[in-house]
Amino acid sequence: MNLFQAIVLGMVQGLTEFLPISSSAHVQIVSELMKVPGLADTNSATTAFIATIQLGTEAAVLLYFGKDIIRLVKAFFAGLFNKAARATADFKMALYVLIGSIPVGVAGLMFRHFIEDTVRNLWVISFTLIFFGLVLLVADRLGSKAKSVDQLTTKSAIGFGLGQMLSLIPGVSRSGASISFGLFAGFNRASAARFSFLIGIPAVLTSGLLQFSQSYPNLEQEALAGTVVATATSFVVGYLVIAGLLKYLAKGSFLPFVIWRVLVGLTLLVLLTLGVVAA
Repeated sequence: MNLFQAIVLGMVQGLTEFLPISSSAHVQIVSELMKVPGLADTNSATTAFIATIQLGTEAAVLLYFGKDIIRLVKAFFAGLFNKAARATADFKMALYVLIGSIPVGVAGLMFRHFIEDTVRNLWVISFTLIFFGLVLLVADRLGSKAKSVDQLTTKSAIGFGLGQMLSLIPGVSRSGASISFGLFAGFNRASAARFSFLIGIPAVLTSGLLQFSQSYPNLEQEALAGTVVATATSFVVGYLVIAGLLKYLAKGSFLPFVIWRVLVGLTLLVLLTLGVVAA
């Protein structure tokens, strides 16, 4: 992987991680189109690379929501030792974040190898981009958008978590799936996106650190340098995207992202059929 390829993949990761269009799908598609050595050859290498550069975008989440996260962590530990503290909104929110993180963690441990070896191919990605794009469209049109993040319950936190769990399937989109649930459950767009970003932190950080620790000993110096550059790039771009998306969702809809997903999915189907790219 050369410097240009690393920067491009980092930008793709940063641009697509928080938009409901599937970062893993776009990184895999772009790496295949650029014929990045190692990534275009094996699914396991692609999975490890994507999980690692996601650390950059999750660092962006930690920075952007830093004050909120610190407040929630303090409230959570205070609630462990103080009954009165468990009644606070911050303790409940921290608890909901943990609850929402459980499904994807359990499913990831159970189906990790199946996903890496079987499901991660461009045929699957093309169909999931289209199908879950249409799911997002329906959710955005039918949801009441009446609830704010302050109206979360244990039941809705589990629902967000189950939505995030679906993102283990390449092309689904972690934010897209969990946001879709939030919209179906009546949450407004910004609140659904905000909670989606928060519940992604434990799972993505754990997955990224695990994948990096396992792949680091086998990385050549050039590959390691490329991964570091891509991760740093995804951090910078990801931070800007979070700020822009939350501002946009205060008034805008998800329709542009639905259109993009469907167009990319259809284009990918054509390229696969013509043999321009390999699955």
